[in-house]
Order: sequence, then C-alpha cells, then structure tokens
Amino acid sequence: MHPAPSVILFTSFSGLGFGLLFWLGIGFPGVTGWVAFVFFAIAYALAVGGLLASTFHLGRPERAIKAFTQWRTSWLSREGWCAVTTLLVMALYGAGVVFLDQRWTALGLIGAILSLGTVFTTSMIYAQLKTVPRWRLPLTPVLFQACAISGGALLAGQTAFATWLLVAAGAIQIAYWITGDWAFRESGSTLATATGLGRTGRVRAFEPPHTGTNYLLREFAYVVARKHSQRLRLIGLILFAALPVVLLTLPFSHGWAALAVLSHIIGLLCVRWLFFAEAEHVVGLYYGKR
Repeated sequence: MHPAPSVILFTSFSGLGFGLLFWLGIGFPGVTGWVAFVFFAIAYALAVGGLLASTFHLGRPERAIKAFTQWRTSWLSREGWCAVTTLLVMALYGAGVVFLDQRWTALGLIGAILSLGTVFTTSMIYAQLKTVPRWRLPLTPVLFQACAISGGALLAGQTAFATWLLVAAGAIQIAYWITGDWAFRESGSTLATATGLGRTGRVRAFEPPHTGTNYLLREFAYVVARKHSQRLRLIGLILFAALPVVLLTLPFSHGWAALAVLSHIIGLLCVRWLFFAEAEHVVGLYYGKR
C-alpha cells in the first residue's frame, strides 16, 4: 500500500494521544491544576492533530462529516463517534482535575475505556480488510493497543510501566512482522484465483494491463525492497522500543526522559511507515506486483 504521510501521522499521533488520555483517565500521573493542564493539552494536541491529519488523505475533506452517518457498517464512522465521545468525556474529566481539583474516578475510567475503544476502532479499519492479508490478522488490533498504551505510559512519565510495556510492544511488533510475512501466501490469493481461470491451467500475465500508471497502482501496489525493509525494521525496533527501554533504566533525568520520548516517536513513525508500505493488496496480482 502507498504509505501516505497523512495516514502515518494520523495512526501514530492519534494513538499516542489517546494512549496518554487512557493513563490520565485512570489517574496517572496523579497531578492537578496547571501541571495536569499541560498533560491534557499534549494528549489533545496529539489526538486531535492526528485526526485532522487523516482528512488530508480524503479526496473531498469537506465531506468528512458524512462519515458519521455510516456507523452501522463502517469502522471509520465508529472511530469518529468513539473519538468525539472520548474527547468530550475526557474534557469534562480534565476540567474537574485542572480547575476544580476534583478527580471524578468513574468518569475518568469511562474516558480511559473509550480511549482504548477509539484505538481499537482505528485498528479495525485495517484489520477488517480481506484484500490486505497482512492487515487482516488478530495481531493488528493488539499491536495498535500496545503502541498506544506503551507510548501513553512514556508520555505520562510512568517509567516503571513504560519499560515493560515497551518491551511487550516490541515483542508484539516482531510477532506481527513474522506473521505478516506469511499472510499473503497463506491467504491463497494468486493470479489464478483473482481471475477465476485457475481451472484451465497455469495462469500468467501475457502483458501488463496498460502502459501507464493509474489510481490502483499509485495507492495499492507500492513495493519496498526486502533489504530496505529489513534494515528499516531493525532501525524502527531499536528507536521504537530498545533505546527508550535502555534510557529508562538509567538514573532518572529529564534529558534522558525527553530523549526516550523522541526516540520512541521517531521509531513509531518508522514502523508505522512499514505497516503501510509492506501491506500487499491483492489488486497487485493483476499488475505483476505480487
């Protein structure tokens, strides 16, 4: 799949934002007043900024509001409703923490659950696609949740939780790559099944469907070289999980903590780029890309 920058920023930053809102909802860190305001401001900047970035990938962004009408069948619509509900609930909870020095526990827990629910609906936009076997895996929503919770713990300053959660997220990312590398082959999709001509014998393309490019090739037939993919996986995993874990085990300092956050964000963008770039859409079979 074409790794559009808008979608990479959307899935990465909104996940971090809602991950931080999850931790704030369950009372971590236990701050109030203007210190709490800073944490909520960071969470909302990431969550809302990520959601806004997603609209740049739409052909008609002004019609994005119509997505809310399709909640019965569309995970994109469900994500929109979950996101808006979460932001409203956490705004009320945050107002109590920041301005009234009140922590409404029940409301915070509801907001925390809704935050994870929003991340889940985001992941299901991709996990429900039969045409992309690498995404249609049980590990896809698990991976999105792990990234959100571990990244949120890091932003919330919960180093003890973040250390182990980053280790778990790194392990889940490796498992996702291993499983995903076999997903397209195990799906059974070939040129023969795609054309329905398999019963007549071995099917191969005589010549390309056309000499120029088109929308399908631009969006669904992106190819990344295996050696580059492996190198980026290693770099992404180091920056996403390994380096932050090492930095968190050092004697605490704000400098090390900031570097751990920066490393994690860069690594997350790298592995999320691979999430899209390595995703093989079955339409590529028609163009000899698979």
